[in-house]
Amino acid sequence: MKKILSALLMLLMLSSVLFGCSSGETSADPATQSPQPAEGALVSYLGPAGTYTEEAARFFFNGSQKFFPEATVPDAIAAVISGKSDYAVIPQENTLGGAVTGYVDALIAENNIYVVGEVILPISQTLMGVSGSTLEDIKVVVSHAQGIVQSREWREKNLPDAETLEMSSTAAAASYVAEKGDRTIAAVASPGAAELYSLTVLAENVQITDSNKTRFYVLAKERLEDSGFKNAVFVATCGADRLDDIIIEIHDAGLELVSLHDRPEGSRLGSYYYIIEAENASGINQKQIEKIESISEIRCLGSFSVFEKK
Repeated sequence: MKKILSALLMLLMLSSVLFGCSSGETSADPATQSPQPAEGALVSYLGPAGTYTEEAARFFFNGSQKFFPEATVPDAIAAVISGKSDYAVIPQENTLGGAVTGYVDALIAENNIYVVGEVILPISQTLMGVSGSTLEDIKVVVSHAQGIVQSREWREKNLPDAETLEMSSTAAAASYVAEKGDRTIAAVASPGAAELYSLTVLAENVQITDSNKTRFYVLAKERLEDSGFKNAVFVATCGADRLDDIIIEIHDAGLELVSLHDRPEGSRLGSYYYIIEAENASGINQKQIEKIESISEIRCLGSFSVFEKK
């Protein structure tokens, strides 16, 4: 049994690396309407204005909350820790690009921040340039690293000679194109960014697949204690030889694996942080959380509901 589970875990991690996929997008609890956390709450997100992260934040809260962009994910998280904001929204994983590792690292680096919600957002990438530009003009394409990955196949077919330049976000890429005013530069960004930055749409749906989605975590300084949420996320700090035992213990507690990502722990070779998201379709209770937290290598980052925008 243990050998079989180890083999399955290796296949899961390999598929995550090769294909950027996760079972979380099929087994998550989708909803078409977001909850209503505290009215008037302050929400930080990865900016600038016009990012998919802002769209995810506004979908999740859908009320009188106040939203403000931060330059980086660590800045958005720091705003919650300092009390500048009540919540932060950060990207976590994309269908095509896989785990957004830098952002996951920023999350697990903090001991006093918790996941209180998750948003699944469909991603439709658009190529945009300054007024008067055409596809034939484009020599440089700018975007976030995820946007570059997601549009690679389209670019290889339609802009094979264009260079790419990575930006901190897709909205920052659109802002850069608008600021430069250069007909040879185009951005891959959300459709709304074209209107926001007065750019011309040169091509729509330049992502590899129409099934392209990104998962976002909603973060807060306090963990939700109410039972009944269907998803929970944990961080395990251990060597690979211990991972299969931990997964068995999580399964024995009544939860099933949704996604698994590994990050280097940083102190020695062979030691990792494993970000483990699990679910129970009937709802996770506090007793199950406590049982899993009793594992010495485990830290719970929160239990929560998942909301998907259709």
